Amino acid sequence: MSDAEQLSALIGEIYDAALDPALWPQVLPKSAQFVGGHAAALFYKNAASKSGDVAYDCGIDPYYRQLYFDKYIKLDPLTVGHFFAEVEQPVAVADIMSYDEFLETRAYQEWGRPQGLVDVLNVALDKTATSAAMYCVFRHARDGRVDDPMRQRMRLIVPHLRRAVLIGNVIDLKTAEADGFADTIDGISAGMFMVDASARIVHANASGRAMLAQGSPLRAVGGKLAPNDASAEQALNDIYAMAERGDAAVGVKGIAVPLMALDGERYVAHVLPLTSGARRRAGATYAAAAAVFVHKAALDGPSPQKVIGKLYKLTPTELRVLLAIMQVVGGVPEVADALGIAESTVRTHLLRLFAKTGAKRQSDLIKLMASYTNPLIG
Repeated sequence: MSDAEQLSALIGEIYDAALDPALWPQVLPKSAQFVGGHAAALFYKNAASKSGDVAYDCGIDPYYRQLYFDKYIKLDPLTVGHFFAEVEQPVAVADIMSYDEFLETRAYQEWGRPQGLVDVLNVALDKTATSAAMYCVFRHARDGRVDDPMRQRMRLIVPHLRRAVLIGNVIDLKTAEADGFADTIDGISAGMFMVDASARIVHANASGRAMLAQGSPLRAVGGKLAPNDASAEQALNDIYAMAERGDAAVGVKGIAVPLMALDGERYVAHVLPLTSGARRRAGATYAAAAAVFVHKAALDGPSPQKVIGKLYKLTPTELRVLLAIMQVVGGVPEVADALGIAESTVRTHLLRLFAKTGAKRQSDLIKLMASYTNPLIG
């Protein structure tokens, strides 16, 4: 199978998994192989609570998987960098911190090294101020560190992974058999519309029909689905036409298209092609090219940590040290122990924090951080 054929088949299976999550354990090994890694995972992290969980993974020993979320997620030096990165941006170790410094951390020495792992390529698929849904591919020692070909392959599948995960979160189904697709999703809270390549509505669920009755954020004009916003209408129409040509043609368009209701409420639309894979049966039944899922957007501003990091141009590691100073009672030894890095490394980053923020002592840094968390502190 050529690379193009492999990519096309993989994209189709990714979209099938959006409707049938039981397929993810089959899809992830293929995605890891395509990208060029040893193992892969779909998981989420919460930066505020230093917690998380894995939805699906492959190639990671269950013992080490549990150990990571029980212990090493709190010591992971890469987490802050993941929250700095833009959605869909592939990020390897060297993009976040010095690789030599990474090798000295407890997280690597006690978790990555025993497994033979040498690097990981992470991508945020969705983010809030404090949490992120992530996809990652691990690199084993026999493969070497992340390289440009690996990044390029990751970029080819990330938009499709993101669309599938977002739609899966919206419909929240254990399975949606293709033959009974319309009946299965009729009861979900999100509005769902099945449309042909020209935007003609061929089916809508109860929530979708209610949206059309209100005329906001979508209307039916001449039997076609029409958002209030002309730019959103063009973006959606483009993807309907592309969906008719197959999964790979859809590309990056139609992922989280913003919609504005007449009352100012913000909504988001996600588009799933129905012309390939197991979804083709559902599309053929209704002569539909795509399914459009519409729900209210969650408004979530940037976290104080991200604001202060950008304001003072802090690196992810510097911000990580700053957060640890805020949370750990004690001096350099206690911060180093909490982060799983050398005391000399903490001192180096402390000096850089003092230079960038104008602080002279750790207590000044704590007061600075508190002023962004609580505006009443001056």
